[in-house]
Amino acid sequence: MLVKEKTAMIKRIGLFAVVILCCFFASACSSSNQIQEQAETELTVSAAASLQNVLNEIKTDFENDHTNITLTFNFGGSGSLQQQISQGAPADLFFSAAEDKFQTLVDEGLIGEGKNLLGNDLVLIASKGVTSKVSSFEDLSAFETLSIGTPESVPAGKYAKEALSNLNIWENVTDKIVYAKDVRQVLTYVETGNVDAGIVYNTDALVSENVEIIDSAPKGTHEDIIYPVGILKESDHQEEAKLFYDYLQSEKAMAIFKKYGFKGLN
Repeated sequence: MLVKEKTAMIKRIGLFAVVILCCFFASACSSSNQIQEQAETELTVSAAASLQNVLNEIKTDFENDHTNITLTFNFGGSGSLQQQISQGAPADLFFSAAEDKFQTLVDEGLIGEGKNLLGNDLVLIASKGVTSKVSSFEDLSAFETLSIGTPESVPAGKYAKEALSNLNIWENVTDKIVYAKDVRQVLTYVETGNVDAGIVYNTDALVSENVEIIDSAPKGTHEDIIYPVGILKESDHQEEAKLFYDYLQSEKAMAIFKKYGFKGLN
């Protein structure tokens, strides 16, 4: 009887151990699946073209700190991006170069939490290979071609038109203007010599080795250049979107923005 009891006890212990191991492996598999699901979280950020360089650097730092999140950027003119979102294009955050495009989405009930985050300046640029005596906006008549973003959809183009109008230059240069789909296209036109000059943000001029800044738009000639950022209410990843939204406001991210020439508003 003693031997049988010992054998039965050993069997029970063995069965219990098997159950424990099964539970352990099930838990491990569950945790592994959860980690895998987290790693597949992808945030889509619709952002102004002028943010391209700085956000790509911030992306690297953010993803190193949040290994379960991947950032995908959709860069373009703020007006075009706003229209895409209004028409149902998927996005988790919107980072605009103009308050009015951002406000449109707020008014449509599509933006949840949001904030005015950055400022910028407007500058006149020319290719470094171009020899010219032009030294200010007032000398624009000396150029044969000038590129700006399409004012209706590109904030930099709208600011450029405002500045030229307030400087009483607009009517004299309208026949010379080559419109671009976003501010980065303006920069490319100038870099490649397709136009003699262009009007872009200061931050765009700073990232190019092939252009030089001729002049800055005088204060008061255009609206303040403000970059708001916000979380889309329809985002399926509210928690992860909030993490990136908060990260953009961190000291680490703001230091990168300032390195690229953006101005903090706080």
